[in-house]
Amino acid sequence: MSNLSASEKNYKKFITIVSIVIPIAVAALFRIKLPNVAPLSFLPPIYATINGATAVLLIASIIAIKKGNRKLHEQLNTTALVFSALFLVMYVAYHMTSESTKFGGEGTIKYIYYFILITHILLSIVVIPFVLFTYMRAKLGQFPQHRKIAKITFPLWLYVAITGVIVYVMIAPYYVH
Repeated sequence: MSNLSASEKNYKKFITIVSIVIPIAVAALFRIKLPNVAPLSFLPPIYATINGATAVLLIASIIAIKKGNRKLHEQLNTTALVFSALFLVMYVAYHMTSESTKFGGEGTIKYIYYFILITHILLSIVVIPFVLFTYMRAKLGQFPQHRKIAKITFPLWLYVAITGVIVYVMIAPYYVH
């Protein structure tokens, strides 16, 4: 017999499905180019800004909880989650209407860029279940478990948000307009 509540079982199923479907869907959608749709070349600075805002929200969220403001902490994290979803939708829309931009830097900067890009991509996949499980633990009132997983989730999510901005800043000069 399982000690899991029906809500927790449902959350876990949902999180597992979402954590598998999102990376597969993003990879599949990258291969699809929408014909007769104008390139959405205005999106990269918008979704980079959303990544930056997500990082700010995450830092503000930590400050709020350290000051004992659980309600503000929850609101900030919920907003960060919505921003991450908006980022994902815009990122996929951009790549479905535009050719990928190649980084044009040479030498050491090229290796730095690809290191940041690859770690950003890999951790953006890894962080999905961490974010969702952390959020689930809070929603279910399981605060000791929430705190425990949040200690892993926070730095991963913050890294993904910040490196998303860095990748944009580094590749922005090479976008074709």
